[in-house]
Amino acid sequence: MKIALAQLNPIVGDLQGNRRKIVDFAHQAYRQGAELVIFPEMCVAGYPPQDLLDMPAFIEAVAHTVETIALEVPRELGVILGAPIRNESPVGKRLFNAALLLEGGRIVARVPKRLLPTYDVFDEYRYFEPGPPQPVVEWRGLRIGLHICEDMWNNEDWAPYHLYDENPIDELAAQGIDLFVNISASPFSLGKHDERSRIIEGICREHGVPFIYVNQVGANTELIFDGDSRVHAPDGSILLCAPSFQEALLIWDTEADYAPYVHRRTEIEDLHDALVLGIRDYFYKTGAFEKVVLGLSGGIDSAVVCALAVAALGPERVVGVAMPSKYSSPESVEDARQLAENLGITFHIIPIMPAVDAFREMLRPVFDDLPEDVTEENIQARVRGVTLMALSNKFRYLLLSTGNKSEMAVGYVTLYGDTNGGLAVLADVYKTQVYRLARYINARAGRYVIPERILTKPPSAELRPGQKDTDSLPPYEVLDVILQRYIEHREEVDEIVAATGFDRALVADILRRVDRNEYKRRQTPPGLRVTGKAFGIGRRLPIVMRWNRAVLEEVRRNHTAALQTQSERAS
Repeated sequence: MKIALAQLNPIVGDLQGNRRKIVDFAHQAYRQGAELVIFPEMCVAGYPPQDLLDMPAFIEAVAHTVETIALEVPRELGVILGAPIRNESPVGKRLFNAALLLEGGRIVARVPKRLLPTYDVFDEYRYFEPGPPQPVVEWRGLRIGLHICEDMWNNEDWAPYHLYDENPIDELAAQGIDLFVNISASPFSLGKHDERSRIIEGICREHGVPFIYVNQVGANTELIFDGDSRVHAPDGSILLCAPSFQEALLIWDTEADYAPYVHRRTEIEDLHDALVLGIRDYFYKTGAFEKVVLGLSGGIDSAVVCALAVAALGPERVVGVAMPSKYSSPESVEDARQLAENLGITFHIIPIMPAVDAFREMLRPVFDDLPEDVTEENIQARVRGVTLMALSNKFRYLLLSTGNKSEMAVGYVTLYGDTNGGLAVLADVYKTQVYRLARYINARAGRYVIPERILTKPPSAELRPGQKDTDSLPPYEVLDVILQRYIEHREEVDEIVAATGFDRALVADILRRVDRNEYKRRQTPPGLRVTGKAFGIGRRLPIVMRWNRAVLEEVRRNHTAALQTQSERAS
């Protein structure tokens, strides 16, 4: 038998476009001899549809779309796809997240998702009712263990704890199956390929049956989906794997022999391609913009964002703007110009000092000759933000924000200045990773696309004479280690100090900075998610709060004192 894996890039809410794509891929699979074609989770609606699921009109339109797809695909072809369906019971949430099997112009099987993730970027229990235990799907002599995304992620025996008290994989296997099929909308993060492989390989080895995994590809706002669809043999080895970050149709011939698949992609290659896809899909799926624009400071962050934008959209759709002040070095303007020439983009120089001087003169009576401080630095950044937003408004340009995760974490950004924009490309990329990306971009091109001087000069905001980032921050090689351990691994001060040997006061100060700058991050553009814990929808902290780590020490002392007092009274 030939089974097709259709790695699709749907658009959230584009029911007609998604339908046409599903039908087209189904016909392609049928022409190539497939008897069954498998599509990703929620591919009819796009994932994540969020509160579109609360709209009755949307759910009705999805139902009609599924019925139309069933009529438009080849009648002899089995089609598995994902869509929200109504829960007809009077109890529970009104919807299921379901896998549907279509054949002969109708729906012949419905399998609701059992395990609903409600952590990080996921909020499925907000909308869906967990499905009941399901029998295997019997189809043309195959006993298929059909399940959806999270249903396979509760199967790791080595995990210190499990989120759910059910294991759909083991329950399906206990009924006797010939094949596992998992349809997913599993977001990308660095290292995700190996994590999925470990899970699926373990399932195959435990139960001795092959495993088909079909994942969505594409980007929807912050979330990027890498695809990574594959077929595993009963021993866990990968027989076929779709290319990452692009649509694909794989045909698995169950009778054919396959050489073992070897994954050769590097982490920096994945990071680069994920960001390129994120820019491209945000630009084209919104359909609201003619080009992208960004400020080119002559620094590493804007250079990398510019190169990524060109890779995503082509040089004809990218506009770079240098906005020098009296503190900008001539070399920075030269580097920005050289970058623009190397990439072949439109380039403008718009000096900001006339506007900065006008603001200073306007504010002089109120400031009353107070000494200059960060206020005047921020005016420069905000004038640049206003300039770029003016270009965005006038020409329908999407403004790309260039700040990185390291700066955003500790608040080393200016609200309504360098945080302006419609998409924050590097919001989940640490500064040290930005340098790695720059070197990768140059190596991939075989030339200095990003000028060498940008790579070697000390990073600076150039908002006052002789300013360097290290005036306000520890070296990024130190800062990024602390941030990664705190944000992604949830380690606290003592754990970070023990693991790194860094000064305790430094570590505690960095963690305090992260906590107290949530108000800035909440007001920034959506950022492309590429790590296991990004700022944004997956990390929710209150802005107004009085928590700080000194409270923990105080609470410990109070508890000890209370215990001692109780002991003294008892004696």
